[in-house]
Amino acid sequence: MTTSDTGTGDVDPAVLAELTRLRASIDNIDAAVVHMLAERFKATQQVGHLKAAHHLPPADPAREARQIARLRALAEDARLDPGFAEKFLNFIIAEVIHHHERIAENSAENSAENSAEDSVRDSVEDSAEGSPSRSAG
Repeated sequence: MTTSDTGTGDVDPAVLAELTRLRASIDNIDAAVVHMLAERFKATQQVGHLKAAHHLPPADPAREARQIARLRALAEDARLDPGFAEKFLNFIIAEVIHHHERIAENSAENSAENSAEDSVRDSVEDSAEGSPSRSAG
């Protein structure tokens, strides 16, 4: 299965068929990777909300180091370049930390807004209780 010898750049139909088959497989794998990443980010969003609710830091360097070591070993077992696997995981970790920081900021803003609303409500209630009744009773 090689290109034709005509010199016109025409490609052997068998080569095109094999190329199409391989690219379809790649497309399916890409779709699976995107769906798996979506599921991973759903889980990490939940982790981010839990961390924010309990005032935990967005990053966990010890966990990240364990994950990198684990992924490098998996990559070696799968005959994938461990350096590539580490770069890929570092990219994902950076994005997750960014999401966790945003979740924590939003949580803090919501807490501050709720606290301010509670203070205003308490002030209004206190002044209403302490002021003389305006009814002609």
